[in-house]
Amino acid sequence: MESFFNASWAERWLAVRSAVSAPDFLWPDLLWLLLALPLLVLAYLWLLRRQRKLAVRFASLSVVREALGSGPGWRRHIPPALLLLALACMLLAAARPVAMVSLPSQQRTIMLAMDVSISMRASDVLPNRMVAAQEAAKAFITSLPRQVKVGIVAFAGSAQVAQLPTQSRDDLLRAIDSFQLQRGTATGNGLMLSLATLFPHSGLDIVALDSRMGGGGFGGGGRGSPLEGRGMPGVPEQPAPVPPGSYTSAAIVMLTDGRRTTGVDPLQAAQLAADRGVRVYTVGVGTNEGETVGFEGWSMRVTLDEETLKSIAAKTSAEYFYAGNAPDLKKVYETLSSRLAVERRETEVSALFALAAAALALLAAGLSVWRYGRIA
Repeated sequence: MESFFNASWAERWLAVRSAVSAPDFLWPDLLWLLLALPLLVLAYLWLLRRQRKLAVRFASLSVVREALGSGPGWRRHIPPALLLLALACMLLAAARPVAMVSLPSQQRTIMLAMDVSISMRASDVLPNRMVAAQEAAKAFITSLPRQVKVGIVAFAGSAQVAQLPTQSRDDLLRAIDSFQLQRGTATGNGLMLSLATLFPHSGLDIVALDSRMGGGGFGGGGRGSPLEGRGMPGVPEQPAPVPPGSYTSAAIVMLTDGRRTTGVDPLQAAQLAADRGVRVYTVGVGTNEGETVGFEGWSMRVTLDEETLKSIAAKTSAEYFYAGNAPDLKKVYETLSSRLAVERRETEVSALFALAAAALALLAAGLSVWRYGRIA
């Protein structure tokens, strides 16, 4: 409920629309009280009929007209009708309605894990994948609410924190501009370092994990093994798992264009994120056909590993986005910005119905005073 009052008027209006369209109720048994409303209507009609019978006893016709009211007869029924609607809203509020509404996200930290491997030199995304990713990431950062902290992790054969989570957009933009391309693609390391940055006291030791899982280090190609063995060096004690996607204070956005060639298994890293409830949104950049890139006398064919990226997103209850060109990449980040800034969640909206009841009651009282000089 606190989130509702912190929302803007536009977001509150969305909440009203959502609540009216298909509300559910925490105390639905109280809705039986609505059956009393037709009885109130019958009681009102009976009072009107009784008033007419009493009116014939007056000798003066002017006194009768004053009692019945002047002008069109239907207008005198508006205040009671509004009061009846106010009572209906009060009963609905008492039943504690809940609805899926769009409210400001509670996420206050977003980690950007960005691929800076040599394959990002490919020009199938103009002017090349790296420049397109940098420009889209900078637009994404500037579009986020100012209170959201953003951290940046750059990964290639290893992973480094390019910028700790901060609200300073200038520092973040400078960190993105300082990217240097390197060999190797350690997607799992980028994800693990993002987690370690979000949970600095969790005991996540990427170097030890990489060694334990058979990572090849810079340019290596170990296949890796499951994260297992409580008490082993570098393997953190696992916290009690929570439902995937349930941690609403932070999220990770990982952008990459290639397959893992070294480091921690990204699917195992994704499982650690899922156990902590952190969503990992994955963005695949590049064409499905891939491209051959050269560097210092050697060349390699770079292709997009969409299957792994989709699995990472699915494990963490997030989404995968594909960007085959620069405009698509910008649209992806625009979509992510809207998803991370506003979220839909089930919220109790009793206050909306109580507010409507108060407004209707005040309107009924105002019309009655304006027409009769008193609350009739």
